Amino acid sequence: MAKTTHLVARLLRIILIFGMLVTCFGILLFTPFYSKGVLFVLNHIVPIDVNQVAAKSQQMAALSEHDDLEPGSDLWIARQAYLKVLQDAAQREDAASLNVIQTRYKLLEAEIERTTPPSFIEDDDEPKVGLEHPHESKVNQQLEHLKTVDAKRLMDKYTQFLLHSPVKKIASEPMSAAVSQDLAQVNAIPTDKINEPSAIVVLGGGLTKLGKDIVVNNYTRLRLEKTLEIEKENTLPIVLSGVEAPYMQTWLKQYGVDAKLLENRSMNTCENSRFSSLLLQKKGGAPKVILITDEYHMPRTRRLFAMNGIETIPVDAPIPTPLTAWKPARQNYDHSRRANYELLASIRDIVFGTSDCREVP
Repeated sequence: MAKTTHLVARLLRIILIFGMLVTCFGILLFTPFYSKGVLFVLNHIVPIDVNQVAAKSQQMAALSEHDDLEPGSDLWIARQAYLKVLQDAAQREDAASLNVIQTRYKLLEAEIERTTPPSFIEDDDEPKVGLEHPHESKVNQQLEHLKTVDAKRLMDKYTQFLLHSPVKKIASEPMSAAVSQDLAQVNAIPTDKINEPSAIVVLGGGLTKLGKDIVVNNYTRLRLEKTLEIEKENTLPIVLSGVEAPYMQTWLKQYGVDAKLLENRSMNTCENSRFSSLLLQKKGGAPKVILITDEYHMPRTRRLFAMNGIETIPVDAPIPTPLTAWKPARQNYDHSRRANYELLASIRDIVFGTSDCREVP
């Protein structure tokens, strides 16, 4: 009997201790210290080393909000050569050449579209590509086809075309609007400053209904408010990522900001990073971006962007409920819940990988 009583007492003691631990943990969840602790762990265990193989696809040239060319294609390479030649001429203050360069570029585009592979120049010292007077309506048809597909060699040959192809002199005409727009593009994002961010990427945080309308929820709204702050300091293209993107674009337009790059197919964080990376690659490449999301979401998101070859500069947006200074409160639990989710999701991604992430939009 005494032995049974002793076992019951030990069991009750264990239950009591366990109950006290659970109670203490429950109280801790409602304090600001739990979420801050988890955030500290996330920022120190989640790797953000950039995948260098994937990064090569983001290293090429100036990002453009306007072009929709396939990266690595002949037209895409020609575009990069044109922007580089245009920028060099502007830096030399050679305004007389700008319209001529654009005219050559238009001829080059037409020839690339007309031929597969494009007719191009021979390997000699004197460039022969271009219009020979008086036949300025098309490129010389007797030139040999380019036999190499090496991108650098192709870039060099396109550059030679843009610099030396004979065309009718139009230097006296005012700079065209198209040239001005292209110059603004390359001057806004200098291609030789690879350590500077090339774009601002904003991740959606959800939508909600307001009456009969669908609008951004408070998580997304706070990220967009942070975007307005960053946009004033950085003249960069803005990428809106997530199915929320069109609604985010509408919200920003109310404040005079027109975000032209919309990635509106992604349904989760993995797809946010993958599809945004593909979009940036198609637009010319962005080896580094300013990333805007909330602080709990940030470590996992930075890792996923790094896996897709993009380095990120984190800018934390607040979540709708602020933490208290020290005392337990219901609002602190919102932070603890977010922290728990991101901790478990980060462990899942690192250990098992992501299984719900489509390869292409």
